[in-house]
Amino acid sequence: MTDSAKPTLMVVDGHSLAYRAFFALPVENFTTKDNQHTNAIYGFLSMLVNLIKAEQPTHMAIAFDTSRHSFRTDEYPEYKATRSETPQEFRGQIPLLQECLAAMSIPVLTKEGIEADDILATLAKQGSQEGYDVLVVSGDRDTIQLVNDQVTLLYPSVQGVSQLKRYDPVTVQERYGVRPEQYPDIAALVGETSDNLPGVPKVGEKTAVKWLTQFGSLDELLARAEEIKGVVGGNLREHIEDVRRNRKLNRLLDDVELPVAPADLVVAPADVQAIRDIFARLEFRTLLPRVFDAVGTGEDPTSDEPAVVLPTPVQVPAAELAVWLESADDELAVSVVTAGGEVSRIGVASLTELRETDWSDDVADALRPWLESDDAKKIFNDAKTQVKALRRAGIRLGGLSYDTLLAGWLLRPSLPDKTLSHLVDRYLGEKLPVADPTQLVPETEGATPSQEAWFIRRTADALREDLPESVATVLTDIELPTLLTLADMELAGVAVSHDVLSTFSAELLTRTDALAAESFAIVGREFNLGSPKQLQEVLFEELQLPKTRKTKTGYSTDAAVLADLQESNPHPFLNLLLQYREATKLRQIIESLDTAIKDDHRVHTTYVQTGSQTGRLSSTDPNLQNIPVRTEESRRIRSAFQVGDGYETLLTADYSQIEMRIMAHLSGDEGLIEAFNSGEDLHRFVGARVFGVEPEDVTSAMRTKVKAMSYGLVYGLSAFGLSKQLRIEQSEAKQLMLEYFARFGAVRDYLRASVIAAKEVGYTETIFGRRRPFPDLSSPNRVLRENAERAALNAPIQGSAADVMKIALFRIHADLREAGLRSRVLLQIHDELVVEVAPGEWDAAEQIVRTQMAGAADLSVPLDVQVGRGRDWNEAAH
Repeated sequence: MTDSAKPTLMVVDGHSLAYRAFFALPVENFTTKDNQHTNAIYGFLSMLVNLIKAEQPTHMAIAFDTSRHSFRTDEYPEYKATRSETPQEFRGQIPLLQECLAAMSIPVLTKEGIEADDILATLAKQGSQEGYDVLVVSGDRDTIQLVNDQVTLLYPSVQGVSQLKRYDPVTVQERYGVRPEQYPDIAALVGETSDNLPGVPKVGEKTAVKWLTQFGSLDELLARAEEIKGVVGGNLREHIEDVRRNRKLNRLLDDVELPVAPADLVVAPADVQAIRDIFARLEFRTLLPRVFDAVGTGEDPTSDEPAVVLPTPVQVPAAELAVWLESADDELAVSVVTAGGEVSRIGVASLTELRETDWSDDVADALRPWLESDDAKKIFNDAKTQVKALRRAGIRLGGLSYDTLLAGWLLRPSLPDKTLSHLVDRYLGEKLPVADPTQLVPETEGATPSQEAWFIRRTADALREDLPESVATVLTDIELPTLLTLADMELAGVAVSHDVLSTFSAELLTRTDALAAESFAIVGREFNLGSPKQLQEVLFEELQLPKTRKTKTGYSTDAAVLADLQESNPHPFLNLLLQYREATKLRQIIESLDTAIKDDHRVHTTYVQTGSQTGRLSSTDPNLQNIPVRTEESRRIRSAFQVGDGYETLLTADYSQIEMRIMAHLSGDEGLIEAFNSGEDLHRFVGARVFGVEPEDVTSAMRTKVKAMSYGLVYGLSAFGLSKQLRIEQSEAKQLMLEYFARFGAVRDYLRASVIAAKEVGYTETIFGRRRPFPDLSSPNRVLRENAERAALNAPIQGSAADVMKIALFRIHADLREAGLRSRVLLQIHDELVVEVAPGEWDAAEQIVRTQMAGAADLSVPLDVQVGRGRDWNEAAH
């Protein structure tokens, strides 16, 4: 710390530290709803408020460069010429940062043709001469030369701007072996790569320090350069003018004419409302109180927003709670505590009142009317588990109006906030009290159920302010009805036969043992077929097969790479290995399913609504989305999924070519629309157009190529990717693409336009208004940008397909219940639904499924639905 008896002047290199903050914080985590990147601003301000609190400067200023041009580039045009282009995500953050600093009443200094370091050097000199303790905060090593008994440098460590190392004369001497004013001499000899200042070849820091110590100064060293022997001596003499130029350029100006002097930089009260306004635009909720705590505001920073005090929950008996609930005239938030899937406690909160009680049969009876009422609007966080627990208690929740976890995911689908604690931190700028789960007797108590409900209620208000109207509609009209449907599906589960699975698993075990034995016989020894390292030795050393793609741990042995290797260089061992892997994979899937069978002989998977960015559902415990269907053998696993006791058959239904139909609708391509409306086979129709033959003359090979092309385009497939997939020459793939687009040009135009539009607004949007942000579309990193472009091509199509399936799902579920049928939806896997049909209900159930799936979206082409029937999932395939 500086001497408290003296005033402290703190001067900061704004651009240098903001740039470091940009790379220290992941850009994708700091993007506003308007797609403004804010990581550099957030990181810089976080560092600044920590500095202000720690150092308590009396005077302060932030200096910025105006451009890359300065008097140094006039002197040496190559100065800093090798620096990469400023990342697109960084651009635009500096003006916003300066706006924040203005609101905090911190002076910002710039001067055309002068670098920020020269402004710092001038103020440091003036401040030290006028009796200030001076703190220079910079990430530029040139500022080491400013250090003296009155000037201390705070320099970022390798951990980033959050940790700053203090350099005083002693520290500089210890670290570099020279006095601070001599550091530029070292840099002149060694060179500065970041500034594009080449040094003397083969001269490093140790050599430079040795010479300066020996000769006393750089001038003396250069004057006696002939005394330096060997190769480095020759290099020094050859590059002596480079050294002189480097020293001239890295000398900081300390006499820049500035509009202010240190005395003019006294810390002033911040503009409270201006800070609130700019921080609201930047969505810096958690940073706001830290800034108010660090800077002087001249008033109570929370005078019009009282400090948040966690209300005390009121424990009430069931009857009193029921009366309070019935009298509420506003949305209430609910938090249901579960244990072992059963309700144990419930808390309810408005913005001002909290009520909670332990669960019992009496409580269930008293609260049932309110909990089941559709008119009583209720807000939950991650409601599905709580909905299921209530249903086990005989209560079917009504009036679910909001789920904060789903809303947070819809707003930021790439980085869903995983818990209520994350949401509270992001949207309220507060900390949810959480007990330490690792402590048997936690030192801090977690929030009670009604306190959690109070946080949920307030978080919902904050999210509603941020959620665009179209996305809010997706939440209320698609995701919430889907949530309630999934809860019923998870409770119902699906009947799975242990006998079928165990029989198949035993067969696979026998086969893998045989395959392993054959493999060992070919190689001549036993080894671990599941070990990549041992496989590398066998494949590339012992069998001398061509080496595959290089990885960090050797050469790749993944399945796709080995399949390509087997095609290009067939070998009996490779054939056995691929069969072994396939059988082993099937056994692992069977084991996960068998383990998941409950006492009711059914598997109850958990559907994850927030598991993808496109809106597609995933499942876990067990994962039913990974059950293979491509081969006859893998389909045997599906035969274990059977109709349950008391039911007659399974109904399977899926959409035919739904993504292609959505692409036809979105692109408006007349050719594709005609194909679907005519009822012809799509790929045969397209193949006839592309190859210029009659539909009946389209061969299976032609159809395969066109099918791969059609689906590949949706995923941004390149000519190279298409050639690899179809195993044809790249020139043929390119010609195929040209012919395809010549006949279906609207598809090409739509795909191009969708990426351009996404770059402009920062997101893609489905037919129903679901948004997916794509900040990497403007990334200077080519790989990231091209990956984002490919994903942006597909997002509206795949997202719309997910929306259509969800709409069909919850409408079918609702219609089955409203019709008084026992038939029920069990599974939603990819584009397929599985319904368990009760005796005598097939016709009614089939009619509901076909009607709701076909009518889930109003497209320019029909939604074709295929239905199958059978006693098990495989038999019901169609």
